[in-house]
Amino acid sequence: MDSQQRSLCFISLAFLFITCSSAEFLIQQVTQGRGTENNSSYSLDANLGVTRVLRDERPSSKIVTIAGYSVIKGRGEPYESSVFEAAGYKWRIVLYVVGNANDGGAGYISLYVRIEETESLPFGWELNNVDLKLFVHNPKLNKYLTVTDGALKRFNGVKKESGFGQLIALSTFENTNEGYIVQDTCSFGAEILIVKPAEVQEKVTFISNPPDNVFTWKILRFSNLEDKFYYSADFLVGDRYWRLGFNPKGDGGGRPHALPIFLFAQGFGPNTVATNTWGAVNLRLKNQRSTNHRQIYSAAWYPIRSGYGVGVNNIILLADLNDASKGYLVNDAIIFEAEMVKVSVTNIVSV
Repeated sequence: MDSQQRSLCFISLAFLFITCSSAEFLIQQVTQGRGTENNSSYSLDANLGVTRVLRDERPSSKIVTIAGYSVIKGRGEPYESSVFEAAGYKWRIVLYVVGNANDGGAGYISLYVRIEETESLPFGWELNNVDLKLFVHNPKLNKYLTVTDGALKRFNGVKKESGFGQLIALSTFENTNEGYIVQDTCSFGAEILIVKPAEVQEKVTFISNPPDNVFTWKILRFSNLEDKFYYSADFLVGDRYWRLGFNPKGDGGGRPHALPIFLFAQGFGPNTVATNTWGAVNLRLKNQRSTNHRQIYSAAWYPIRSGYGVGVNNIILLADLNDASKGYLVNDAIIFEAEMVKVSVTNIVSV
C-alpha cells in the first residue's frame, strides 16, 4: 500500500511540474507574440498603439545608411547622426543597434530623434503637435517599414528626445530572409512634421422652414407648350438659387401619360460657401378650385454643380390634368408650387 501511495505521489508531482512548465512556455509565447520582453522596465500598455506598415515613399526628413552593419553589430553605445533640419528646427537621429535597455528595447533596434541647438530658442520653449514617423528600409521589397503610434509629440527643455525603444525586433531585422540588411548595409529614416491645428471649421446647419421658402410658378397657354423642358425663374432659399422644371409631354417612365415636376439646384447666393446643399421640398400641382392639391415630398443632397434636378415623373396623369372637372388645368393654365421645408447652409466659423 505504501508503495502504491509513493507511486501516486510521484506521478502527481510529475504532472504538476509538466503543467507548470507548459504554462510558463505558453506565457512566454503569448508575451513574445505581442512583441514584448519579460522586462520590468517595459510597460505593455505603452506599446499598444504602435503601428508598422510598409510604404513606397522615402522618408522626407532624414535617411541614415550604415554600410558595414557587422562592424557595429552588438555594440551598446548609440550612433548619433549629423544635424538636419525639419519643420523649421534642428534634429539628430539616435540609433541603438542592440536596443535601448532603459526603454524596453533589449532584443530590438531602438530609434529616436532628438531636437538640437535649442539654446537659440526662447526661454521656456516648447514644441507641440509634432507628427513623428520612423523608418527602416527593406531593399528586398523596395519599401520602408513605417513605425508610428499616432500620437502627436511634445518637445521641451526636459524632453528633447522621442522615438521607439522597440522599432523592430533584432530577430527580424537580422534575418537575411526578411531583407532589411543587404550586403551588410541597412538604412533608417525619420519624418518630422508639425501639425497646425485648424483655427476654423466648416459648419453645416439644417434650417427648417427658412425665410421666403414658398415659390409659385404659373404656366399660361399650357396647350401650346412644346415637347421640351421649361424652367421657372430662379428663386433664392438659404445659400442657393433654385428653379422648377418640367416637360409638358412627360419624362422618363411617366412619358407620355403623366406630368413630371423637378426641383433644380442652381448657383449660390452672394458671400456663401459653395458646398453640396441639402434640399427638402414639397412639390405641388395646385388645384385651382379646391385644396385637393397634388403633392410629393422630395429630399436630396444637391451637388455643387448647377442643373441637378430631383423630383417625380408623374405628379398627375395627363388624362386627369386635362379633365376640366378636376380643377388642375383652368383657363389653359397650371400652377406649380415649391415649399422648401428644410435646407442646409454652410458657414466658416472659429473652432
